[in-house]
Amino acid sequence: MQRTLALSAFRHFALRKKLCSLTIRQTAAMSTLLINQPKYSWLKELGLSEENDGVYNGTWGGKGEVVTSYCPANNEPIARVRQGTLAEYEETVQKAREAWKLWADIPAPKRGEIVRQIGDALRKKIKVLGSLVSLEMGKIYVEGVGEVQEYVDVCDYAVGLSRMIGGPILPSERPGHALIEQWNPVGLVGIITAFNFPVAVYGWNNAIALICGNVCLWKGAPTTPLTSVAVTKIVAEVLEQNNLPGAICSMTCGGADIGAAIAKDERVDLVSFTGSTHVGKQVALMVQERFGRQLLELGGNNAIIVFEDADLNLVVPSAVFASVGTAGQRCTTTRRLMLHESVHDRVVERLIKAYKQVRIGDPWDPSTLYGPLHTKQAVDQYLAAVEQAKKQGGTLVCGGKVMERPGNYVEPTIFTGLAHDAPIVHTETFVPILYVIKFKTEEEAFAWNNEVKQGLSSSIFTKDMGRVFRWLGPKGSDCGIVNVNIPTSGAEIGGAFGGEKHTGGGRESGSDSWKQYMRRSTCTINYSKDLPLAQGIKFE
Repeated sequence: MQRTLALSAFRHFALRKKLCSLTIRQTAAMSTLLINQPKYSWLKELGLSEENDGVYNGTWGGKGEVVTSYCPANNEPIARVRQGTLAEYEETVQKAREAWKLWADIPAPKRGEIVRQIGDALRKKIKVLGSLVSLEMGKIYVEGVGEVQEYVDVCDYAVGLSRMIGGPILPSERPGHALIEQWNPVGLVGIITAFNFPVAVYGWNNAIALICGNVCLWKGAPTTPLTSVAVTKIVAEVLEQNNLPGAICSMTCGGADIGAAIAKDERVDLVSFTGSTHVGKQVALMVQERFGRQLLELGGNNAIIVFEDADLNLVVPSAVFASVGTAGQRCTTTRRLMLHESVHDRVVERLIKAYKQVRIGDPWDPSTLYGPLHTKQAVDQYLAAVEQAKKQGGTLVCGGKVMERPGNYVEPTIFTGLAHDAPIVHTETFVPILYVIKFKTEEEAFAWNNEVKQGLSSSIFTKDMGRVFRWLGPKGSDCGIVNVNIPTSGAEIGGAFGGEKHTGGGRESGSDSWKQYMRRSTCTINYSKDLPLAQGIKFE
């Protein structure tokens, strides 16, 4: 008996010691999170904590894998998020579909009022949310704030649009008949976004989809879950204040399993996917398999073309901004710089000087112009691309190395001497490497612009108006964004954003992009007492 008691006491002591040790380790792990450091206490203003629910459908949850979000500038852990399971995804879709029944009955201008409130709520948090984007994604602070501003701007745009969407009344060839184009919401919009714009791309889709009468299910990038959670908390609060179902703007953090579920789910009426061409093709095939709708915003291998009459005082800052901005991680980043042979050497010389003056540092430092790559994997891709460019005949004239400092920093890099059709030049690498190519004629420059598989953004620098309109015409650029005397990046929200070919063909944000989120019906109404048939057919 005494021996049994002694053994029991020993086991109890051992268990307590094990639990105590586990608690100490957990406490130590929590104390290393940036969110617990006074410097980053502002994260709690966004409702974030050490461990955050990663599912929202009117209530918060998350029973899946716990993932840690890291800061690219120092690779230190920020905080953790509990991802969603497929069971939680199923519950979320059901709640979203149910919420749509209410949301679709609300008049569009009233829906616009809710979107206006979302924009105002974002305005109040613009600096702190922009700081989170900078901390978690790695882009510089002004770009982080600018990204939130973009969501705000789209909300403002959508409010006006809510009183304008609709189709025309068309003339009928039949007496006593009206021909009407009726637009209705598609239903549930699945929004899958990428790491490089963790707020803005969701905003483009969310604001426009909402005023059209849709509900949204968002899966952000697995490496920026805190931003997804923080944005959703802001939107959810607006819905709750208006006594609306939170499932109108649902969110599920997760990996490829959640993304595949969205793509394959017939209850998801439109899948808006932003990301790589490789993954986008997989998503497109899954959606097409069920004859679903898709909106694809994929890669871009964008070019600036500089002619002999170009204003070089515009060219150099444009090329630097478009190639170095966001550390080369924009889909609209300039990756190819085509220079007329008469200005090639001068532009390269000035470009190298400008690159060396780019202020590199912590992305949240207001003076920084260039921050880190998002992940360590991106650093590996950068190094591999540098080696490939060298092997394929390129001359490294600037950069080319990983920087000796904490975080995922690499040097902004320039190569000259590569052939216009070198394999590495035709490969979109999401890093700050610029390939400078020399050309002789307008015809070859236009042809080289169009020879890559992607067709997102493009720009020429010239004063020749004839050339400008040839560039804009059917034999000019084949891209969705065709600029003159400005960079390839930095699009405004008022125009449709998107590209052709392997970029996916989708259009988001302004112009008539709202049509992507609605279905169209042609309605013929007979208000006469006769029954004339179209095309003069007699059936008597």
